[in-house]
Amino acid sequence: MFDFRPVGYVLGLLTMTLGITMLIPMGADLVAGNGHWGAFAEAAALTSMTGLFMTLACANGVSQGLSIQQTFFLTTGVWLVLPLFGALPFMLGDAMGPGQGARFVDAVFEAMSGMTTTGSTVLTGLDTLPAGLNLWRGLMQWFGGIGIIVVAMVFLPELRVGGMQIFRSEAFDTMGKILPRAGEIASRISVIYLALTVLCGLAYLALGMAPFDALMHALTTISTGGFSNYDASFGAFQGPTEYVAVVFMLLASLPFVRYIQLVAGTAQPILRDSQIRTYFATILILTLSFTLYRMTVNGDDVSDGFREGLFNVTSIISGTGYASTDYEAWGPVVPAAFFFIGLIGGCAGSTSCSIKVFRYQLLFAAISTQVRRLYAPHGIFEPRFEGRPVDEEVISSVMAFFVLFFVTLGITAVLLGLTGLDVVTSVSGAATALGNIGPGLGDLIGPSGNFANLGDNDTAKWILSAAMLIGRLELMAVLVLFTATFWRG
Repeated sequence: MFDFRPVGYVLGLLTMTLGITMLIPMGADLVAGNGHWGAFAEAAALTSMTGLFMTLACANGVSQGLSIQQTFFLTTGVWLVLPLFGALPFMLGDAMGPGQGARFVDAVFEAMSGMTTTGSTVLTGLDTLPAGLNLWRGLMQWFGGIGIIVVAMVFLPELRVGGMQIFRSEAFDTMGKILPRAGEIASRISVIYLALTVLCGLAYLALGMAPFDALMHALTTISTGGFSNYDASFGAFQGPTEYVAVVFMLLASLPFVRYIQLVAGTAQPILRDSQIRTYFATILILTLSFTLYRMTVNGDDVSDGFREGLFNVTSIISGTGYASTDYEAWGPVVPAAFFFIGLIGGCAGSTSCSIKVFRYQLLFAAISTQVRRLYAPHGIFEPRFEGRPVDEEVISSVMAFFVLFFVTLGITAVLLGLTGLDVVTSVSGAATALGNIGPGLGDLIGPSGNFANLGDNDTAKWILSAAMLIGRLELMAVLVLFTATFWRG
């Protein structure tokens, strides 16, 4: 029989911690002198008390380690339970105007988008939103960013999800002791993650951002989340600030295990990582292509074209989702190009999203091996990654991920279409939610709009929220829970 107590114990601790952190935006509202602090006080009390009771109720079932079943369930449970409690301040406060809390579906959508670092929003009037609510949006993304790094470095490799097992012995050997090892890894990551956040905030301050703006955008840049406290997103800070954002979006979308190794005094891994080189090369090629396209087709200025191209390409490929300008106005081929850019993603073991660079590398390695076997059937060929042979299990896992990703994308798009959305909105909405990218395409959810334009289409919002959860946890970690074999194991 499945024992839920170890899972409930960890979820209780995390829920209690989430409730305590709500005191931070409550303080921000008190300092700002608005009355929204009461909503955070209520939400903090309810969340922390629920977490405490859950922890106490499950304390007698704590064991030394988690089974594979329990680990799958915990991985999904964290990103399901925490957004539900994270939605409380939006419902209890003034998210939709003075004295007007958000509806349940909108609050959950916003919290799920925050925790999964997707960056899509159903809120408007962000410029006048209570300071605490904007800070809470940034904090949720910051917590989600550090959480997904731990999941990507510890849990998913251990669970052999989507080819992630290739990184199992990269820097840590979990040996099945998932929770104790996760604590050790999380402590090292936390220091690096916090240091990058502080550096990013100081850099924004140096370029003239107001202190609150710098804090908010530092939180959502390092988490590659993309929430802003302005309806214009990063369009409110065009100029040199975009280059600073690019630097830290890039740093946040690199494997954090490389930073751990760098701090330990080993610089060679980060310099030799083919995933990082491929990622940088892809961004450079795409940026130069857009710059050249805008110069020749639109006659745009080269400096503005390069800056805006670099910023928006980096934002979309890393899954941050900031928009500094409406790139759909650059030309007819640009929207389609950005659709596919969002499906690339950053590096494994980072805060970035989507399919990830290493999977494309493994896919091309597998295709190359098959081609060579065709013209030399008696030869012995095997796919390689960074000079090492890749197990067939890893290749099969990657292939399964690609198939499952695009099948899920298609199903999600069809379901969205059945709610009455047009084709562009349905397909791009499915992609941006499943890939945790942020903006979609078209007039409704494109870079010049947001998901508030879905209005009362609650069914679409629930579908998108589910897609955010599934995509953030690499699909199979969630979908396996719906198989009978999992519960019989």
